[in-house]
Amino acid sequence: MMNRIVFATGNQNKMKEIKMILSDLGMEILSMKEAGIEADIVEDGTTFEENALIKVTEIAKRLPQDIVLADDSGLEIDYLNKEPGIYSARYAGVDTSYDIKNTMLLNRLEGVPDEKRTARFVCAVAAAFPDGTTEVVRETMEGRIGYEIAGENGFGYDPIFYMPEYGCTTAEMAPELKNELSHRGKALRAMRAVMEARLAKQGEETV
Repeated sequence: MMNRIVFATGNQNKMKEIKMILSDLGMEILSMKEAGIEADIVEDGTTFEENALIKVTEIAKRLPQDIVLADDSGLEIDYLNKEPGIYSARYAGVDTSYDIKNTMLLNRLEGVPDEKRTARFVCAVAAAFPDGTTEVVRETMEGRIGYEIAGENGFGYDPIFYMPEYGCTTAEMAPELKNELSHRGKALRAMRAVMEARLAKQGEETV
């Protein structure tokens, strides 16, 4: 019986979002650390989907009875040839603070007009199931890069990601609204639908 979902992340901010979106599945949701797994996984894929699949496949080897989920997400800025892209977390160094990363990106876009500041957050969520199969979904959130760092909510690149139709950055949004609109929220809901279909099928087979 699939009774736990283990998410391959150590990021507490991500875990909060994940638990908010998947809490009503009726399954225990744990981070990798809470499941007692420590792993340093080399994400050498060339796409968000490949990296998410690399993570789940590796962790699933250690947790064969659980559903293992992993995401790979990042920011694509069209004017910068879709940088930082899959290197979003490592942009300017893994240990560099996001204040510095955000400031660097704003500096690289200095003088660039609104219409050329288009950008998107991308999230691929992969799942590995106890039967050895995997699934992956990809979703995006479209916006622009703002002109200054703004907002205290969210994390990462949220303070520079501006949503024109809401007149604010994703770091200025209420968490509930951000989860509804965000790339990760959409991808998690898409994956939840995949899991619900599987659970329903499993229920039919055991009847």
